[in-house]
Amino acid sequence: MIETIHFFHTNDIHSHFEYWPRMQYYIKEQRIAFAKLGQPSFLLDIGDHMDRSNIFTEATLGKGNVEMLNEAQYDVVTIGNNEGITLEHDDLYHLYDEANFDVIVVNLHSKTGKDPNWLKPYTILTTKYGTKIGVIGATAMFPAFYDELNWNIEDPKEAIKTNVKQLKEHVDIVLCLSHLGITDDELLAKECPDIDVILGSHTHHLFLEGKLIDNVLLTGCGKFGAYTGHLQIQFDQQKRIVIKKEEIVIENALLPEIEQEGNFVESLATTGKELLNQPVFRTSKTYNKEWFHHSNLSRLFAKCMQEFTGADCVMFNAGIFLGGLKKGIVTKYDIHKILPHPINACVIELSGNEMKEVLLLSNNDEWPLLELKGLGFRGAIFGKLLTYHFSLNEDGELLIGGQIADMDKTYRLATLDMFTFGYFFPSFKDAKKKYYLPLFLRDILSTYGEKHL
Repeated sequence: MIETIHFFHTNDIHSHFEYWPRMQYYIKEQRIAFAKLGQPSFLLDIGDHMDRSNIFTEATLGKGNVEMLNEAQYDVVTIGNNEGITLEHDDLYHLYDEANFDVIVVNLHSKTGKDPNWLKPYTILTTKYGTKIGVIGATAMFPAFYDELNWNIEDPKEAIKTNVKQLKEHVDIVLCLSHLGITDDELLAKECPDIDVILGSHTHHLFLEGKLIDNVLLTGCGKFGAYTGHLQIQFDQQKRIVIKKEEIVIENALLPEIEQEGNFVESLATTGKELLNQPVFRTSKTYNKEWFHHSNLSRLFAKCMQEFTGADCVMFNAGIFLGGLKKGIVTKYDIHKILPHPINACVIELSGNEMKEVLLLSNNDEWPLLELKGLGFRGAIFGKLLTYHFSLNEDGELLIGGQIADMDKTYRLATLDMFTFGYFFPSFKDAKKKYYLPLFLRDILSTYGEKHL
């Protein structure tokens, strides 16, 4: 007998729910149709379902996302970095307490000594014909962030290979839910041929028909819920082998519109706004934002960053502000609206010479109009790179705090974590630094406002 098994999969939705109703309606109808044919099906998510830039996710700290996954009847999920490193330890620890699906992450453990009840390295799905499918999951390495949040993160590929070796003895098919990115997926396919399919994510790659590497099929469905993956595996019950695996990708924008689906997204936003409508502080004046030069808001935020970190100087891009602060009562919703990014503060230790190099690099004429995507940034354009408490005088000498700097002395620069990943300032990647987790930029502003405004 040849058994056909279907796996619908999503990844990197990032709380973009515009197509969620029609996507889930389509999947449900497909699963019902396949069930009538005697063909089993499963529904999987490969991480970053949530994103705290969305006010519904922010207001519910991701638990609203879990409810949505429950309602859609997901079978197995893994976590992405947006679940893993944007929540306080206890919030992630209890995020999936009410989940009706398996959560699998082979390379994550709590430093408290006891992992949450939902956390497991893999699960085994069984079809009505007795075919056993081992599903293992792993998430990307962000060791400095996980360490600050009281979690241990292990090398994902090594953890996967060790567990697949054990799992292979007990199952007929092995799937890997990988929130590692395309490069690691390609390496894993070569290093672990016992995996039948690697369902990929994290780097938002799109494989319309999958990609085959050494008989391991790789998948990827882009980002923001634009696509739904449909993996079909044919299994020979008599020979106990996979004889065919095929991936197709459905473009959700082309699916039929569902009645009232626009109201769905609106209702989530309304719920989020109501939950976040809590006063934080009152301001006696308006703070405007500017994307191409300094503003009242940027000067206020520089004070926030310096007080919070105790650093010598501050640097951030003006594009982080999506709006200004109005005069009067400021709520959690107001602050989230202008600083929606899941970005943390970071202090980097640099010599005077390195500080001068940073200052010169910060004048890059191409950066202000850059339409930055990723790195935690959720704005429209990068904006001017603003520096506070360090500058060059007329003689080209570096000033820090108004004084001529000692070029060999170490100084502390408060900035945004997204600058430490090497894209803008390569030297930051290996410099000594401290990340301030779990607080986001909006939390730093809120704390300062409560104390001083």
